[in-house]
Amino acid sequence: MPGLTIKANEDRVMNGILLMLGAYLFFAFIDVSAKWLALAGLSALQLSFMRYLGHFLISLFMIGKGGISVSRFSSDRMLLVLLRAFLLMGSTILNFSAVAYLPLTLTSTILFSAPIIICALSWPLLGERVGIWRWSAIMIGFIGILIAIRPFDASFHWAVFLSLSSAFCFALYSILTRKLAGVVAVDTLQFYSGFVGTVALLPFAVFVWQNPSNSVDWAIMLVIGIFGWLGHQMLTIAHRFAPASTLTPFGYTFILYLTAASFLLFDHLPDQWTLSGGIIIILAGLIIWFREKQVSRPAHL
Repeated sequence: MPGLTIKANEDRVMNGILLMLGAYLFFAFIDVSAKWLALAGLSALQLSFMRYLGHFLISLFMIGKGGISVSRFSSDRMLLVLLRAFLLMGSTILNFSAVAYLPLTLTSTILFSAPIIICALSWPLLGERVGIWRWSAIMIGFIGILIAIRPFDASFHWAVFLSLSSAFCFALYSILTRKLAGVVAVDTLQFYSGFVGTVALLPFAVFVWQNPSNSVDWAIMLVIGIFGWLGHQMLTIAHRFAPASTLTPFGYTFILYLTAASFLLFDHLPDQWTLSGGIIIILAGLIIWFREKQVSRPAHL
């Protein structure tokens, strides 16, 4: 691609793992911040706007520091790049709306159904073969989701549909990321993720805007976009240092981070149903990961 260089993967596995752990720590910061500010009365649309405004400003600086030119902001896959950005924005809005009503332990558990959804959609959307092992894992994963959300229980909350929709948007976003990886430069993808979210959410944010009531909440709201950019940047760099097959299991630390934060900040621990469903979802995700690792292994090994 003119003007931008896509760096080759580097085989520094430990650095990749540490960056993966750091990326999901920042993603956890985003969800914790969103819940904290939502409980303070701020709208999910306002918080989503601030999350993308910070991301956009940093990305604009990063992509423009080498000189402003049209080629640095262009791609022959622009429709897919923009669709990817809209899916990420939709996932964020839905997730920020859900965390206002649901425990972080439940929203994080539901979010990690995304790898299961990705696997289910990889055949119709990517033309990838899905064998009996992965179809079995998909079915196990969806059983775990049902256990976690308990749709027929008296404690069922309608906001789980927001969280499930967020996971679905994130799964589609991840599939597009897979299609665009190595084709569109990372800086370009980062820029449009921030740009689309900022421009699309600006009028809604103005309409619902409410000033935080204290300096701590102001600070949290202002840094939420920095957390987003840092998390995505670290995730991207991690995949230069180590293959996805190595890094994927470490993403589940996101649930551990949010469980700890949920207890320390909101005095909440997962109930037996969320815990059981989460374990089943993680097990299904690991089966899919293990099977994909086996399938991608060279035949001579």
